[in-house]
Amino acid sequence: MGANAQTSVPAFTSGQVLTAAQVTQINTGIPVFASSTERDAAFGGTGEKTLAEGQMAYLEDTDETQYYDGSSWAVVGGGGLVFISRTTIGSAVSSVTVSGAFSTDYDNYRILVTGGSTSAAKTQLKLTLGATTTGYYYGFIYATWLGSSPALARASNTSGVVMWGGDTNGLSAGIDLYGPFLSGRTSVSVGSVQQNTASDARAGHVVGFLDNATSYTDFDIAITSGTMTGGTIDVYGYAKA
Repeated sequence: MGANAQTSVPAFTSGQVLTAAQVTQINTGIPVFASSTERDAAFGGTGEKTLAEGQMAYLEDTDETQYYDGSSWAVVGGGGLVFISRTTIGSAVSSVTVSGAFSTDYDNYRILVTGGSTSAAKTQLKLTLGATTTGYYYGFIYATWLGSSPALARASNTSGVVMWGGDTNGLSAGIDLYGPFLSGRTSVSVGSVQQNTASDARAGHVVGFLDNATSYTDFDIAITSGTMTGGTIDVYGYAKA
């Protein structure tokens, strides 16, 4: 936590003598918190303010100034995509876990996988909780164009959503996730464009769902066989207001 971060927003009483530390806390202006976890815990406890409409907060992990609208937190000047995190894919790895990607701050998310390369295998998205990948079932429909040959298919998979095929020249995709943190079915839409050679452009689109009501916080990008090398995974939240 930074020098201005706090873990509570105190409610002072009439005639109370404030300490230097309490006055310093007031002098920060908008309360500063390390993340939404500390923010949510800072209100309503013993000696703390009651959370009410108009309350402001700043989050260090997402660099956001937020306000409480009476029912939920919203980003000041929000709208569109809000950057959450970037994860770098290492060298010759079979999977990458992005922890703490989903929270109560956003309902829907945009994930961009950019750069890097894979061996010629399929890449999957898996929603996870901590280090344990929970059991799930995916149904999905996908369309691909391999060179000049189109293909359509419907399939199911118990290990994750197959997002795009292997491409030794590039590892890129745009992923929309709808409601992964909410306790309901999570839907997914994935678009990818690949090019193995100058004359062999490849593209695909996948839509699907996770048929359970689990609230997820993390996800994996994993290759079904072989390895991935290089590239980044950027996570954005769709602002609620």
